Amino acid sequence: MNKKGKKDDKQPAGDEQLVEADVHGVQDSALIEMRREQICEAALELFLQKGFASTTIRDICAKSGVNQASIYDYIANKNDILRRLLNKLWFGRDVPTLAERLEQDDGASLEDHVADYLRDVWSKKRKGTVLVYRSVPYLQADDLKAMRARDRAVIERLGKQLRALTHLPEDDPRAEVMANLIGFLAAFAPMRDWLNRDVDDEVILRTVAAGVAAMVERLADEAGSTPPKKDG
Repeated sequence: MNKKGKKDDKQPAGDEQLVEADVHGVQDSALIEMRREQICEAALELFLQKGFASTTIRDICAKSGVNQASIYDYIANKNDILRRLLNKLWFGRDVPTLAERLEQDDGASLEDHVADYLRDVWSKKRKGTVLVYRSVPYLQADDLKAMRARDRAVIERLGKQLRALTHLPEDDPRAEVMANLIGFLAAFAPMRDWLNRDVDDEVILRTVAAGVAAMVERLADEAGSTPPKKDG
């Protein structure tokens, strides 16, 4: 905060969640939690089916069973619902990042780490991935800033691990380019699985993981180093 009590104009740290509205229409905390869960579950299904822009508060009330006259006792508006969903499904810490897995240094190969990471993301964060990519055009300015800060933080942390594996020079941007690409591939199955319904999930996963490992190995070869390969 500055001397005037206003937030300094700087980028978020990357680990902060979106700011949810402070709504106090009801004093019963258990009822608030229950109603918000109803509202958010209904909204998520509608946002994924119809899109954020095409979904109305009336639609959410009808699907959730929450009366339109009382819904604003629990949420501020449609964007507030979206923030709450993204905080739970996208910013949530339920799935370790690839950088966190590599930092464990447990002896597993890069390909196995990537496969385990994608397996978790493609299953546990599937709805969150689809929601965030479809809703980005409708995020407000502060929310976009927080999303970008989060993605930058994820890329920088993974880039640091990839740089350690490949021994690329500090001024070589390819570690961060690769980290960004891996983030893109994490959205591959949730966003395009309708084109691969006849292909076994494990085949898709192992193909993508092997491709990532091969690309990183190529960078390591060019830098004169080789990352750990899969045993056997």
